[in-house]
Amino acid sequence: MIVYTHPDCDYSAALKEELDKDGIDYKEVDLKLNSDAWAKVEDLTGGERITPVVVEGENVIVGFKGVG
Repeated sequence: MIVYTHPDCDYSAALKEELDKDGIDYKEVDLKLNSDAWAKVEDLTGGERITPVVVEGENVIVGFKGVG
């Protein structure tokens, strides 16, 4: 699982906290540190710069619990 996050996004923090609490392994891509990854996020979201974005196999989830 890949999780695209941004440090200024409260929903990114909430998602990471939940994943950590549940013991779910993930690779975090911090978009502040990896600004080139915004192009991938825009591709996954249909052109939007929004976080968090979770990619697990073919599944893409934008936001956290419907918000983000």
